Amino acid sequence: MDDNRRKISESMSLADNEVVDVREMIKSFDKEIKVSTKGINDTKAQKEGVEKRRTEALKVVAKIELDLRDIKDRIVNEKRAKDEAARDLQSVRRESEKSKSELAEISKVHQAKLKEEEDISKSIMDREKRLSILYQKQGRATQFANKAARDKWLQKEIEDLKPVLLSNKKQEGLLQEEIQKLKDEINDLTNYIESRKSESSKLEETLAKRHNDYNDLRKQRDVLQEERKSYWKEESEVTAELDRLQEDLIKAQKSLDQATPGDIRRGLNSVSRIIKDHGITGVFGPVLELVDCEEKFFTAVEVTAANSLFHVVVENDDISTKIIQILTREKGGRVTFIPLNRVKVPDLSCPQSPDFVPLLKKLKYRSDHRRAFEQVFGRTVICRDLETATKVARSNGLDCITLDGDQVGKKGAMTGGFYDSRRSKLKFVKIIRDNKTAIDRKTGHLESVVNKLKDIDKKITDLVTKQQQMDAERDHAKSELEQFKADIARAMKQRGSLEKALVKKEKSLNNICNQIEQVQSSIAMKNDEMGTELIDQLTSEERDLLSRLNPEITDLKERFLMCKNSRIEIEARKEELETNLSTNLIRRQKELEAIISSADSRTLPLEAEAKEQELKSSKRNLDELTSLLKANVDAINNFTRKMDDLKRKRDDLKAREAILEQTVQDGAKDLEQLMNSRNTYLAKQEECTKKIRDLGLLPADAFEAYKRKNKKQLHKILYDCNEQLKQFSHVNQKALDQYVNFTEQREQLQRRRAELDAGDVKIMELISVLDQRKDESIERTFKGVARHFREVFSELVQGGHGYLVMMKKKDGDAVDDDEEEDGPRDPGPDGRIEKYIGVKVKVSFTGKGETQSMKQLSGGQKTVVALTLIFAIQRCDPAPFYLFDEIDAALDPQYRTAVGNMIRRLADMADTQFIATTFRPEIAKVADKIYAVRHKNRVSNIDVVSKEEALDFIERDQTYNAS
Repeated sequence: MDDNRRKISESMSLADNEVVDVREMIKSFDKEIKVSTKGINDTKAQKEGVEKRRTEALKVVAKIELDLRDIKDRIVNEKRAKDEAARDLQSVRRESEKSKSELAEISKVHQAKLKEEEDISKSIMDREKRLSILYQKQGRATQFANKAARDKWLQKEIEDLKPVLLSNKKQEGLLQEEIQKLKDEINDLTNYIESRKSESSKLEETLAKRHNDYNDLRKQRDVLQEERKSYWKEESEVTAELDRLQEDLIKAQKSLDQATPGDIRRGLNSVSRIIKDHGITGVFGPVLELVDCEEKFFTAVEVTAANSLFHVVVENDDISTKIIQILTREKGGRVTFIPLNRVKVPDLSCPQSPDFVPLLKKLKYRSDHRRAFEQVFGRTVICRDLETATKVARSNGLDCITLDGDQVGKKGAMTGGFYDSRRSKLKFVKIIRDNKTAIDRKTGHLESVVNKLKDIDKKITDLVTKQQQMDAERDHAKSELEQFKADIARAMKQRGSLEKALVKKEKSLNNICNQIEQVQSSIAMKNDEMGTELIDQLTSEERDLLSRLNPEITDLKERFLMCKNSRIEIEARKEELETNLSTNLIRRQKELEAIISSADSRTLPLEAEAKEQELKSSKRNLDELTSLLKANVDAINNFTRKMDDLKRKRDDLKAREAILEQTVQDGAKDLEQLMNSRNTYLAKQEECTKKIRDLGLLPADAFEAYKRKNKKQLHKILYDCNEQLKQFSHVNQKALDQYVNFTEQREQLQRRRAELDAGDVKIMELISVLDQRKDESIERTFKGVARHFREVFSELVQGGHGYLVMMKKKDGDAVDDDEEEDGPRDPGPDGRIEKYIGVKVKVSFTGKGETQSMKQLSGGQKTVVALTLIFAIQRCDPAPFYLFDEIDAALDPQYRTAVGNMIRRLADMADTQFIATTFRPEIAKVADKIYAVRHKNRVSNIDVVSKEEALDFIERDQTYNAS
């Protein structure tokens, strides 16, 4: 039966252990399911974010593709336009060259015709002048009476022509100046045009260079953005890991708090706060936080130390005393300290044996904490199993413990049983320590990543700023280039206008020069005629000249007319060519050259290249987001599959748990039945044993002699014995047994009496010491209160005195102890301390005559005595606050004033608050804050009022009551 019971117990124990393991696995699966659920939710949230970013990336890619297509179309159109412009430019240039060549030839002919026309005009004018002079000379004789009159007239004519000549010369000078000015302006404009063209070329080169630099900056920005994305991802992962570690840390801290007794937890929290608030050093912390070991030793360590795990190790007892004082004052819980300077650990030499190892050797701690750990763990060794622990404890006198937490004391005491390792405090501390270390490491890593992100953000911001500056500079350069082209076109137009004006001015100058020449010739002829003889007939030579001049003039006029008509035709063709060149060919050539040399033709390929790079980067980002989205979907599917698998396994385990629990229940029933059967058999065994004991002493070979006989033979032998015993019926058959039993009982009672006598002596000694200490404490307290009573009473009652008297009883008589002794009293002759029965008050309010007891005093005097006693006790043991309810109602005015002053003085001297209700002004005058209670419409209201309002209210109340 015992074997069956042991087998059932073992099977139940195995089932219980398996149930624990299954529950742990179910809990683990629940935790993993929770993690998977959180992973699904987090991944779904991340997936939504990725989808939004992917949608934005698709929009960006579409926009860039449209922009790139537009740029490529513009490039194709630009190329087509350039090709057409190049072909048209060749045609325009050929036509322009042809027109210029024809214009050059016509210009030469035109110049020749002009010169010819000018020469003919000069010849005509010269001949006409000569002809006119001959006619005038021929008629001078009829015109003038004498030579003097003629010379006078000639002189007058010369004088009239000189202002004309001077005016023409002045006009000639002005025209020359204007012509030179026009030439200078044309030269300046030509230089300006060349400088603008040079600057335009430089600007175009600068634009191309800045575009390349812009592309380089964009490439750098794209690289930094990719790097920033990787750091963002790393930051997100580290943040998620930190959140998980923080969650595990908080969970472990809550579990540790739950596993820690409430008053100890509150005390440890108070110690941490006190250390922080008061800046106390030399506190190393609880043993729990200072020890470290392998996880398999956790149970042994916790069972060995028990609540000693929460003892706080400090450097010396001064530190612990200071903290305990603050704890007591603040009522912050209970804490046990281990001052290292007070720990005295005896020599703990432990024999070497393969059966056990000292627990202290398996612990890791700081060397300066060694004495604390020797005190807690130094007397314990770890054994393989309970049997070995029992043997080691018996043979070596050591406290032993197994890895399962079963203890065997050196005096033989055994403790143990099931220990729930899931609530291991050391495990929680290890989790907290590891998580804090991991959190510090991850926090440092996160700070590093954040700093790198800040650096990258700064670099990207700098690059974007540079790009914006380059965009602004490029726009400014383009604006300048357009302005330069406009300036060049305007300058060329202005130069054309100046060249036309120059031609007109030169023509005017030529006309003025001819006029000057004619005037000078006329003056010269008149000067030549002066002083000559006045004749009425021409000489033969002059007549011949006169006859030749008329036909020559007629012939020259005809030639002039023909030359002029020819010149006009040539001039018309010349103007036609010039107009075609200036208004059509040259302008068209410039337009075509502008199209060919357009800046867009150089910048558009660069822009296309930049857009292609941007498109590649955007597509790469889109591909990454697509891959990330696919990874999120795969992760969600994996989490879902994993969660389904975990739920299936959890359900299987729950089914297994139900089976095991049923097995345990069945085993418990079987065990109960076995125990009932066992109890029945034990009862029968006890009955048989009693019957054997009733037989008395038996020979040593009794059992062996009758062991092999059957029941029938034994009954026959028993019958024969009983028949023989009838002859000795008058003899006490149990005398020997009774003697032995009584002897053993007497020895036991003697030993017990000796122990009780020794205990009685110790107890009486303890009672005597405690009585003495109690009376000493009463005496000490009474003397302090009595001394303060005398002082307070003399302050409240001027000229009065009062004191307290201890009422004692000795031998049944009550006596007054009027003596004021400072030390404790000696015991009486019988060694017994006198007993107290009460305290008596004796006072005198006048300072004269006999003292009075409380029964002889009036109501107001009793109030004064009661307040005196309260203030005396307050001086001995101050309380945080006192509540007085109309204590001055029965007092005379002088006592109310004294009481008010005393309350004011005590409130200022001690950290004590007094709260009093009163209808008298004396206490109100010394109060810091006054509250007025008003009752109106069955509602009470409390308001803060000033001292003046309170005194006014009290005065009105007293007046009303008096009336």
